[in-house]
Amino acid sequence: MNITLNGIEFKNPVIAASGTFGFGTEYNDYYDVGILGGICTKGLTLKERAGNEGIRIYETPSGILNSVGLQNPGIDKFIKYELPRMKKFNTNIIANVGGADIEEYEESITKLNDTEVDIIELNISCPNVKSGGMAFGIKSDVAYEVVTKAKKLSKKPLMVKLSPNAENIVDMAYRCCEAGADSLSLINTIKAMAIDIKSKRPVFNNVFAGLSGAAIKPVALRMVYEVSKTVKVPVVGIGGITTAEDAIEFIMAGASAIQIGTVNFANIKSGIEIVEGLENYMKKQGIKSIDEIKGAAW
Repeated sequence: MNITLNGIEFKNPVIAASGTFGFGTEYNDYYDVGILGGICTKGLTLKERAGNEGIRIYETPSGILNSVGLQNPGIDKFIKYELPRMKKFNTNIIANVGGADIEEYEESITKLNDTEVDIIELNISCPNVKSGGMAFGIKSDVAYEVVTKAKKLSKKPLMVKLSPNAENIVDMAYRCCEAGADSLSLINTIKAMAIDIKSKRPVFNNVFAGLSGAAIKPVALRMVYEVSKTVKVPVVGIGGITTAEDAIEFIMAGASAIQIGTVNFANIKSGIEIVEGLENYMKKQGIKSIDEIKGAAW
């Protein structure tokens, strides 16, 4: 079950995704989260954020819309309070980092460099306030710039989390690798919306929100397949994974590991169930290593 990702050994390829697992503490009350290959932190920003006002989560068929707004304690409080607690879980820690501008990314990475975080996951779906609010992950040349600068500063392996809203996901992946990404994770949420027919207004204050959950799995699987066949760095598959069978599909599409997100809300023990399901599948099929099925669908 063990894999190596950017030179770091993971006990298995199942990682809790950013935004749906907090910092692991609450879930550890229900099962030992140390069974997971890793935990990706809630999205971190340089300064503490309260998040968006109004409705933040809205259920939709086979998924949810979220407009949480990167509510988090900020990098300094994470390092002081949350990271020591996470280290007790005996699993790998991936710090998901966002920013309003390139300078904020750079300062956050500098602060994380001398911590016990294993990997930094660069969230380039954040809006660039200096460029009219367009996310860093939409245009390949903008993503190239922020990844280049982040890579120059980072002492940790740099995983870049790609947005499905990119103009061209394959080109985006290729350019991020050119800029120095050590690995890629995809996909982030899909831009979507809902309307309240009683008020005749959008449900969310920001109008648009991020769609995640089982509904996006076919799109995510296709993008992981395309990107995995194009780049030489490890790819971590995300998007609508709810069962061990889903996880296996992503690995067969070329993913070295997978992240589980929205399913944690619907099934609090999904992490341990997917780990056990993957292990049972390998035993029944006589598979001795994850590498035996990685990219099998190519």
